[in-house]
Amino acid sequence: MSRTVVVVGGGYGGSAVAKALDAEVDVVLIDPRDAFVNSAGSLRALTQPDWAHNMFFPYDQWLRRGTVVRERAVSVDPGGVTLASGRRVEADYLVLATGSSYAYPAKPASDSTDEVLDDLLRTHKELAGSERVLILGAGPVGLELAGEIKEVWPHKHVTIVDPAEQLLTAFPAEMREELRRQLDELDVHLRLGATLTAPPGTEPGQAATFTVTTTGGEEITADIWFRAHGVRVNSDYLADGRLTTRTPQGQVPVTETLNVRGYDHVYAIGDITDVAETKMAGYAMQHAEVVAQNIIAQLRGEQPAATYQPLPHPMILLPLGPRAGVGQLPTPDGPVVVPAETVSAYKGADLFTGRFTEEFGAVA
Repeated sequence: MSRTVVVVGGGYGGSAVAKALDAEVDVVLIDPRDAFVNSAGSLRALTQPDWAHNMFFPYDQWLRRGTVVRERAVSVDPGGVTLASGRRVEADYLVLATGSSYAYPAKPASDSTDEVLDDLLRTHKELAGSERVLILGAGPVGLELAGEIKEVWPHKHVTIVDPAEQLLTAFPAEMREELRRQLDELDVHLRLGATLTAPPGTEPGQAATFTVTTTGGEEITADIWFRAHGVRVNSDYLADGRLTTRTPQGQVPVTETLNVRGYDHVYAIGDITDVAETKMAGYAMQHAEVVAQNIIAQLRGEQPAATYQPLPHPMILLPLGPRAGVGQLPTPDGPVVVPAETVSAYKGADLFTGRFTEEFGAVA
């Protein structure tokens, strides 16, 4: 008798688990988008629109046996998923993989590939005509955006404002010092330990000259600005409590086998889980491997034995354009800081395009 696995969300984790199970079971992938989007490439797509098509891998080109349902889930219970249209999708196994939202352009604002490309091209034109750029947020997204801008337009004046006193405090001083050195070399201006007394009077990503004031009294004039902060977990469809009770952060409590607590046939992966680790695409894909192994074991009548343990130290690959950047990677002997050349080889040069082309086939 055929069994159905319903995967809610087709991002990094959801797409990986759907792909892994596609040959084993009937997979139904629910996502409003028409393609898997490698959002790690969004910032380069903004500054280099000819590169933007590399981000998209249409679901119907790599999900061979499974079914793609382009809708949003509005409720989940132990037996299946209710969609915005009112349609119900029954499930023998459920995987919750709806991830998180983030400010555009780091994550696209539309569900349509064509509309995303149009948005990026329009914002590119706004950015291209702006000499002074303000970025609010000095986390990895804000820093990567600054690096991508400087790669294409070295002459642009880029300022980053953040209330934190230091960059990337979870990482060792050696890495942070190298990051500061590279940012200085790129002539990126940091204003740390500061916030704005009032937000810019213009919309983010739209060219219009404005002046803002920091809490330290400094005036900053820019022609365009971008928001690079504010992650939000995509779990509103669980608000009715029919499946589980979310944490105050909107996350889903899971076991070490990544089961939603209380169920042996319901799993959660990626940003939506309460796993105590930095939320990153690479971790979501590792979650997917664990869940795929456990569901396959259950289909064979075996006990699921694969477990997930977060790394004791955070890892990061933070490119500043295709050639520069800093990183920390795990090794058997503990975490090591890696040079720009390693960051470029693993991520910066193609932002994982090659990896996903191998996984999902040719880009759109």
